[in-house]
Amino acid sequence: MFKRILKAQIEKKLFQGEVIILYGARQVGKTTLVKEIVNEFADKAVYFDCDLIRNREIFEKQDEIEFKKVIGDKKLVVLDEAQRILNIGLNLKIMHNYLKDVQVIATGSSSFDLSNKINEPLTGRAVEFMLPPLSIEEIMQKYDYMIMKTQLNNVLRFGSYPNIFDRNEEEAREKLDFIVSNYLYKDILQFEDLKKSDKIIDILRLLAFQVGSQVSYNEIGNRLKISSITVEKYIDLLEKSFIVFRLHSLNRNLRNEIGKAVKIYFWDLGIRNSLIQNFNDIELRNDIGQLFENFCIAERLKYNENNRKFVNTYFWRTYEQKEIDLIEEEAGVLKAFEFKYNEKRKYKKPMQFFETYKNSSLEIICKENYLEFLLSRHNEVVDKFTNTCH
Repeated sequence: MFKRILKAQIEKKLFQGEVIILYGARQVGKTTLVKEIVNEFADKAVYFDCDLIRNREIFEKQDEIEFKKVIGDKKLVVLDEAQRILNIGLNLKIMHNYLKDVQVIATGSSSFDLSNKINEPLTGRAVEFMLPPLSIEEIMQKYDYMIMKTQLNNVLRFGSYPNIFDRNEEEAREKLDFIVSNYLYKDILQFEDLKKSDKIIDILRLLAFQVGSQVSYNEIGNRLKISSITVEKYIDLLEKSFIVFRLHSLNRNLRNEIGKAVKIYFWDLGIRNSLIQNFNDIELRNDIGQLFENFCIAERLKYNENNRKFVNTYFWRTYEQKEIDLIEEEAGVLKAFEFKYNEKRKYKKPMQFFETYKNSSLEIICKENYLEFLLSRHNEVVDKFTNTCH
């Protein structure tokens, strides 16, 4: 069991007059987390699995009197997989308005489904969280610094889903393949008018090979014989199911900056590797650079999400192929990061970027210093590996 950082963040919001919404892909640990919170309230809390028809029927009635009967004297109510409830947004609004002393937590594995149903009814009445797979910060609760250094190989190959991390290679592969086959598309395929389910898998596999590269919806559409609009729609659904995420290009000042470009990464590399059936040791792979880049960017986003650090994220590239992997914008300041698994010295800093965006910084992240970066311990360690450029 790993202690999830987001649990403390959620607990800070309990009984503050807002419905708590917890998003996250299936199998990332949402149910375990909310059940831990329920257990802390003992007989004053109740948990409903909304994958079960009988529980859905209870909360589809839009009847505050019926809700009070079911909930009784409970102070905390959890609706797990709440997107399965018809008119969930309106029902949550009724519970919020008429059960003033009751804290409601609703979880969902598909934001395109749940958020579309709750946004308007719960405007100003809800606070949202997203639970990613295990972060390095959470894994470090179990391993010390030196042992964690040796775990990089496994994380890049098998990812960090809670039920997979720490398993042997055979079990990890088997469970990842099971998730991809049985859970990954479950919510997407239930989405209305989605008829070409095989295209979802084809798109994901193409994206798996394009990690770190600019993605062209037109190119994918031509290869799969579907429109670019359909490709973008499917990728949007994949993103809202927390399988992938997009980085957009920073484009503000330079005439030769690439505008409206996008890169797509996976929240979990085990899922990515299962899609292309490549679990080879990282020293035998020709995609180690892609894996390391995806890993570092996803982990950075996890860190920001877990610690409620709200920043804008981009990548940067010019038509002359000058590029930076990740840029964070916070309070008007740009922090740039470049990820090089082996040789950071080969990276030539794009001075054009720093001449254009004054007071920006650059840090080069490699396998020697990635833990300091991912744990945000820059101020606690000697600046031995980090290159900062102004």
